[in-house]
This record gives sequence, C-alpha cells and structure tokens, in this order.
Amino acid sequence: MFTSKQRAHLKSLASTQKPIAQVGKEGLSENLVAGLSDALEAHELIKITLLPAAGDDGENLAENLADLLHAEVVAVIGRKAILYRRSSKKDFKHIEF
Repeated sequence: MFTSKQRAHLKSLASTQKPIAQVGKEGLSENLVAGLSDALEAHELIKITLLPAAGDDGENLAENLADLLHAEVVAVIGRKAILYRRSSKKDFKHIEF
C-alpha cells in the first residue's frame, strides 16, 4: 500500500502518460495480461483504459487486473486505471518515492 504522498506522486507521473492498452469485451485475456506484465517490467507505472464493454465497474476490473499482475492499483479515475509494480531489472532507474 502507498501513503497518500506516494500515491499523489505516482498519479502526477501517470498524468502525462497515454494509456497503453484497453480492456474491452474480451476481458482479461492471457495475452493482455502477459503484455501488461511486460509493460510493467519495462516502465513500472502504466495507464490502462477500461472500456464499458468490459462489463464490470472500473474499480473491480482494476483490482482483478492488479491481482493477476501482482501489481498495485494507484488510482482509478473514471474508466482509466493506473497500475504500479516495481521492476525486477537490476540496471534500471526505478521510480523514487
């Protein structure tokens, strides 16, 4: 879990990012989860669009996705979710808190 300052910092970093994926009527497919896992490993912080066709509300969908990715939900704003997972790469500039 994040403190409110950490969460605010991550939200500010994500505010300039564009969503890298959309979760739609296909839901949380294996390929989508694998691609998002690779993106988290490369960037640590990602933004995803949760389309209304996905069915579930944004909060539940983001929580389910975070569980599958072993990530943390930073925030869900409307139909956009921000996820964070620390990269396991050794020579990587990690996000500082």
